[in-house]
Amino acid sequence: MLKGQQTRAAILDAALALAANMGLEGLSIGALAEVTQMSKSGVFAHFGSREELQISVIREYHSKFEEEVFFPAMREARGLPRLRALFQRWVHRVSMELDSGCIYISGAVEFDDRPGPVRDALAVMVLAWQSALEKSVRIAVDEGHLQQDIDPLQLVFELHGLILALHHDARFLRNPGALERVRTAFERLVGHYATPVGQQILHGAKSAPPRATRAKARG
Repeated sequence: MLKGQQTRAAILDAALALAANMGLEGLSIGALAEVTQMSKSGVFAHFGSREELQISVIREYHSKFEEEVFFPAMREARGLPRLRALFQRWVHRVSMELDSGCIYISGAVEFDDRPGPVRDALAVMVLAWQSALEKSVRIAVDEGHLQQDIDPLQLVFELHGLILALHHDARFLRNPGALERVRTAFERLVGHYATPVGQQILHGAKSAPPRATRAKARG
């Protein structure tokens, strides 16, 4: 069982590399067998179909995305420090994929008008990430870092737009200033929604005490 799991993990690593460079549609049992120097039947035994292979790659990509972006950011303080960490790690992840490609973005282009299990799996993962961002925005509101009347979904939409612009300018146009521009855009965007306490955090001041503590101090 352990050897089978190791073999499957090795196949998935190779499949991720192929998908990053050729897209999910570029994945096939035959291409993967050639890269891993396995037989087609050996690769097929682990996945059963090209569709299941594509779905497994999407799930593996999401798992690695969580390990590199989501979980480390969760160690930051609640509110804007955590939201900023999520975005900065997201930017770093995209910047490391410029020579290959983000499966979330390339997959959306490939499957935006192609209903089916692969599109559904990809959409579930992207929506899970957006939900995590939305929750972080709501926590920042609760902590008093963002304005009470903010629309969290609107901010998530705008943050996603910044990432798409970064991917376009850095990957397609090869603009060397894209990374600095997206960081500046984040500070400006979030600053628009920030409270005075949030502005202090954005400008490097020490984090304010939790909202409950501040309310007690005022009371």
